[in-house]
Amino acid sequence: MARLLVVEDSSTVMRILKHLASTRLSSTDTVFTQSFAETKQAFCQNSDFYAAIVDLNLPDAPNGEVVDFVMKQGIPCIVLTGDFDERRRKQLVDGGVVDYVVKESRHAYHYAMKLARRLRTNHEIKVLVVDDSAMSRKHIRNLLERQLYNVIEAEDGFDAIEQMSIHPDVRLVITDFEMPNMDGFKLVNEIRRKFDKRGLAIIGLSSQESGILSAQFIKHGANDFLNKPFYPEEFYCRISQNLEAIELIEEIEDSANRDYLTGLYNRRAFFEFSKQVLRDGWAHSVPVSFSLIDLDNFKHINDHYGHAVGDYVLKRFAEVMQRYCEKFLFARVGGEEFALIMLGLDNSKALALVDGLRQAFVGQAIECDGGTFHASFSGGVVTDLNSNIDALYNRADELLYRAKEAGRNMVLGQEPDSD
Repeated sequence: MARLLVVEDSSTVMRILKHLASTRLSSTDTVFTQSFAETKQAFCQNSDFYAAIVDLNLPDAPNGEVVDFVMKQGIPCIVLTGDFDERRRKQLVDGGVVDYVVKESRHAYHYAMKLARRLRTNHEIKVLVVDDSAMSRKHIRNLLERQLYNVIEAEDGFDAIEQMSIHPDVRLVITDFEMPNMDGFKLVNEIRRKFDKRGLAIIGLSSQESGILSAQFIKHGANDFLNKPFYPEEFYCRISQNLEAIELIEEIEDSANRDYLTGLYNRRAFFEFSKQVLRDGWAHSVPVSFSLIDLDNFKHINDHYGHAVGDYVLKRFAEVMQRYCEKFLFARVGGEEFALIMLGLDNSKALALVDGLRQAFVGQAIECDGGTFHASFSGGVVTDLNSNIDALYNRADELLYRAKEAGRNMVLGQEPDSD
């Protein structure tokens, strides 16, 4: 588990930070200390912190000694202070602290915790910096790496397009306007034309004084603009705001694609995403197998044990499915009906996988009113390289019906000579 250090001598502020850590950073092991001595002791016990939020002035470290100590350990440091001092702020920022946060209101603590949460995952975010000036690229890289971003460089627009092809998972492009061969406007246009706009933010930069540049960048497809030179704090805030906007849109889209009860993909998302699985199968001439699964006697479970137990059974099955089918696309496509599409598995291998899933699920004891029962499912598995998803669904449904008619709790595959 990721570990965060929080150093604060005020008991009031500490209570606020502990509350925010418990709600905002529940998956983080947060260590709290109230003095320089306690901080040193914490490092003696375990120094594996990914970041630290540190009060600038402590009773036993009144001049920021604890900040210097944490920085020397190579830990990204967010500084909290009760007073704004521009000279001290510049000194600390130039010295490499992640940010300088003044404790003016509760919002400051929310901001510090949000930044700490982002530092935990920033290494997963690729940022492409495009500038023909090596000195400018180095400056921006240093700022980004201070917040643990994964940085890639390009010296002009053509190089940037090549880097985007090598790294299609780039989440943020920061590009200068004035560059040889391809200026910032043309680069933004080319990126938006060649690459998926979703999940990618672009920030334009320029040292020109023209006020229209920001509007022109955005009209060409950028998300934001900054004049050079800029304050590091403004730079970080713009980056965070743009990444958070992308992440929020992705969360909304993902929520729309999920079944509310099980958290699996829903029917609409499954049928949409399965089209790409079939295209991949056709493109690489590999088999695509499809399975339709239906829980047995589910109406009886609802009628006999109640709908709450029925919901619990559905969630338990979803958990088993996630463990056994994690490499493939699957979804809840009806009340007690689930679908699974398996790229690269022929019918015998797909049948073995689904039957293994059946056995694992049957082995799950469902507790209810002091007793237990076992649920099961029936399924059909078909394989084809040329059919569309509707045809696969219909053929699997026929096999599923036959499995139900034959007594349930079984999975049937297509005949060896079936098309």
